[in-house]
Amino acid sequence: MPKNYPVNQSISLPVEGMTCASCVARVEKALNKIPGISGVSVNLATGKAHFTMTGAVRIDSVAQAIEAAGYRLMLDTPAEKPGRARGGEERDERGERLRRDLRTAALFTIFVFIISMGMEFDFFARVWPFATDTTHKILLIVTTPVLFIPGKQFFSIFWKNLRHGTADMNSLVAIGTGAAYAYSVLATLFPAVIAHGQEGPHVYFDSAAVIITLVLLGRWLEHRAKKRTGAAVRALMQLQPETARVRRQAGEVEVPIEQLAVDDLLLVRPGERIAADGLVSSGASSVDESMLTGESMPVEKKDGDAVTGGTINLAGYFEMRVTATGSASLLAKIVRMVEEAQGSKAPMQRLADRIAAVFVPIVVAIALVTLAAWLWIGGMAAFDQALIHFVAVLIVACPCALGLATPAAIMVGTGAGASRGILIKNGESLELVHKIDTIMLDKTGTLTSGKPSVTEVYCEGIDEQKCIGYLSALETRSEHPLAAAVIAYGNTLGVRSAEVKAFASITGGGVKGKIDGHEVLAGNEACLEAHGVDTASWLDRAQTWQQAGKSVIFTAVDGQVVGAVAVSDTLKPTSRSAVAALRKMGLRVLMLSGDHEGTAAAIARQVGVDGFFAGIRPEGKAAVIKNEQAKGHRVAMVGDGINDAPALAQADIGIAMGSGTDVAIESAAITLVHGDLQQVVHAIELSRQTIVTIRQNLFWAFLYNTLGIPLAALGYLNPMLAAGAMSFSSVSVLGNSLRMKRRLSGARLPAPGKKE
Repeated sequence: MPKNYPVNQSISLPVEGMTCASCVARVEKALNKIPGISGVSVNLATGKAHFTMTGAVRIDSVAQAIEAAGYRLMLDTPAEKPGRARGGEERDERGERLRRDLRTAALFTIFVFIISMGMEFDFFARVWPFATDTTHKILLIVTTPVLFIPGKQFFSIFWKNLRHGTADMNSLVAIGTGAAYAYSVLATLFPAVIAHGQEGPHVYFDSAAVIITLVLLGRWLEHRAKKRTGAAVRALMQLQPETARVRRQAGEVEVPIEQLAVDDLLLVRPGERIAADGLVSSGASSVDESMLTGESMPVEKKDGDAVTGGTINLAGYFEMRVTATGSASLLAKIVRMVEEAQGSKAPMQRLADRIAAVFVPIVVAIALVTLAAWLWIGGMAAFDQALIHFVAVLIVACPCALGLATPAAIMVGTGAGASRGILIKNGESLELVHKIDTIMLDKTGTLTSGKPSVTEVYCEGIDEQKCIGYLSALETRSEHPLAAAVIAYGNTLGVRSAEVKAFASITGGGVKGKIDGHEVLAGNEACLEAHGVDTASWLDRAQTWQQAGKSVIFTAVDGQVVGAVAVSDTLKPTSRSAVAALRKMGLRVLMLSGDHEGTAAAIARQVGVDGFFAGIRPEGKAAVIKNEQAKGHRVAMVGDGINDAPALAQADIGIAMGSGTDVAIESAAITLVHGDLQQVVHAIELSRQTIVTIRQNLFWAFLYNTLGIPLAALGYLNPMLAAGAMSFSSVSVLGNSLRMKRRLSGARLPAPGKKE
C-alpha cells in the first residue's frame, strides 16, 4: 500500500527510467500539471523527484501521472527506521545490472568488431574462410544478441515513449542503432533489393553493436561517478551504530538503536560510536566530532555537556541521558538537509532545462534533414552513406551532460560542505553565496564567545588571592551578568568560599556585604563614589580598560579601593584570522553590536572589520541590512541568537552558527555546525568553487553539442566515434565535478579553533 503523506510535507522519491535532461523536463511537466502539488524539482544526478503536496492529493495519483509520462515513481522503497539514517547498505542493483549488460554486450561486440575491421584488410580476408555474404550472416547472428539482450532497454523505453508521444536519449540510441541494424539485415538477407552499382551493399552491424556497448560503458562509468558524488551523504548515513548499551531496571542491556527512547541512560565505552544525542550525566572523556563538524581536534566532555549521535568516544568512559533519537537527532537533520540541498536546483540550471525540454525533437529533425540532404546530393546510390550520417547525428547528441552539469556539482559541493560541518539549505543558496559583496557579523556569539571572562586583574595593598576571594564571595550571591565571569576566575585560582553577612545588591551596579569582619563593596565607579569611596587614583587604569571595550569592577575594603578587574566578552580564537581572510576575498566586513560606541569600536579594532554599527537593538538589525541592500549591496548575515532571526531572513544569504538557537538556524540558508567564523570562509570558497565547476560543466556540455552535431551531419564523425564522444561527455561532466572535491580537500583551511 502506498504511504500517505501529510499536507505541506516535502516529499522526495526515486523515479525509475530517467536517463537524460529531457526525462527530467518531462517528469517535472507531469508533476506540475497535478493540482495540489508545488515546489516541483527533479534531479537527474540523484534520480529523485522533490515536491510538496499543498492539497488533498493521493500519492498513487502522482505515481500514475509519472507513469503516464513514461516513468515510474518508486513507492515501494524500504521504510526508514526511526533510529537509523537510511540507505547506507542498500544493494546497488542498478550498478550490477549495468555491469552485467556491459559484459554481455562487450563479449559479442569484440567478435563483431574484429570480423568487420578485419575484412577491410587483405591479409585477414585471405585467412578468413567465409565468403562476404556468409560473413554478413555471421555478423547478423552475433550482433542480434547485443541489440536485444543488453540493448533491449533502449528499445523498450523507446516504444514506451512512442506510445506516450515523447522521446529521450534512449529514443535517439534506439532509432540510430535500429536504423543501422535494420538496413544491415536487409542488405544481408535481401542484397539484391538495395544493391547499387556493381558493388554489393555495405552492412553496419559493427556500428550498431559498438554504439550499444559504448553507451552502456558510458552509463556504467556515469553510475559509478554518481555514486561517488553522493559519498558524503552515505558516509553520514552510516555514522550511527546498530546497537547501544543501556542501563535498565534489569541491569545493563544491549538494544537495537531503533528501541532507544528519550531519557534512556546510555553507557559509552572508549572507542565506541555514540548512539544518540544527549547530555553527559557522569564520567568524562574526549570525543571525535570531525565527521559532523569538521573539527579535527577532540572535544572534551564532562557532566552536563552535550554529545551528538554518530561521533566517537575516544578515551574515557561516561554515561549519558538521551535527548533526541531517530529523525529528531542532529545526524538525521543533517542528512535530511544535505539530501534536500542535493535534490534542489540552482538558477543556473534553468537554461539547460529549457533547452532539454525541446532537445530530442530538434535532434531528430536535424538527423532527418541530414538524411534528406545527403540523399539529395548523392541520390539513392548514397543511401547507406546518408544513413550513417543520420545515425551519427542521433548518437552524438547527448542531453545527459546538460542534465548533469549543475546537479553533479551541487551534489559534490553540498557533500563537501557537510563533511566540514557546513550545511547548505539548497542549490540556490549555494549559488547566491558567491555573489555577496558585504558580510554583516553579529558581535556576541559570532565574533566573540558570548561568555564574559576576566581578562585583567590589578590589586594594591592586598594579594590577588584574597582580593578575588572577597569579590567572588559577593558575586556568588549576585545575579549580574558579569558575576559568573568573576566566580569562574575565582575557581581557577582556587579561592576559598568565604561567608558573607549583611549582603545587599545595590541598584546601579554594585554589591556589598561583611566578610571576615570587613566591609566589602564591589561595583562600578559610580557605585563606589556614591558610597564615599575615592577612586581617583584608579581612573587612568580603568579608562584604559574601558577604551578596550572592557567592563571594570572595583573592590573596596573598609572604604579603600584594593583591586580592580576587567571583564569582557573575548574574541573567538579564529575571529581575527577569519575576518582577514574574508577581506582578502574582496568582501566588505561589517559588525553589528548592541553595545555602546566605545565597546563596539574596541572590538571592531581588535578584529579588523571595515566598519561597525553600535547600539543596534535586535529589531534594528534587519533594518540595517535592508538599508545596505537599498544601496545595491548583496548582504550575508552571520548570527546565532533568536534576535538574529529577522536579520538572517532579511539578508540575501543568512548564515547561522550551529551553536545558536533553532530559530536562527531555521531562518538561515547556511548553517555552520561548529559555530566557528572560519567556516564562513570555507562556505564562500565552497560556493565559488562550485559555481566555477557548474560554468565549466555547462560550457563543455553546450560546446560538445554545438560542435558534435554539425560534425556528424557533415560526415566528419562516424557513428562509433559519435557513441564514444557521447558517452565521454557525461562522464567528463561528472569527473570535473569530482575534481572539485579533490581541489577543496587540497585547499583545506585551518581547522576551527586553530589560528592561521
